[in-house]
Amino acid sequence: QVQVVESGGGLVQPGGSLRLSCAASTSDFRAYDISWYRQAPGNEHELVATITPSGTTTYEDAVKGRFTISRDDAKNTGYLQMRMLTPEDTAVYYCKITWPGVDTFWGQGTQVTVSS
Repeated sequence: QVQVVESGGGLVQPGGSLRLSCAASTSDFRAYDISWYRQAPGNEHELVATITPSGTTTYEDAVKGRFTISRDDAKNTGYLQMRMLTPEDTAVYYCKITWPGVDTFWGQGTQVTVSS
C-alpha cells in the first residue's frame, strides 16, 4: 500500500517558522489532493490546509496569511510552510493524500511545538 511520511516538525519559538514535508510512495502522486490536519491534546482533529492536483489551495481561517501549502509532484512531496507560529499552533501535524473516489492514505504525524 501507499506509504505517507511526514517530517520537519520540532521545537520553535513563537514568531518562528517551520516547513513540514509529506513524502508519498506512489507513482500517481500528481492525482492526489494533499491535506494537512493537526491535533493537540484535548482538541479535535482539525483540517489546516488542502491543495488539489491543479494547485488550488484552501486554508482554515486560523492559519490564513501565515501558512502556505504547496506540492512538488516530481518529488512526490507536499509541503506546509508555517510562519509566525504561535503556541496555539502546537499539535501533531498529519498529512493525508486523497485520490477522490479511489483512495485515501494517512501519515504517522510529526510533532510541532511552539514555545519559548
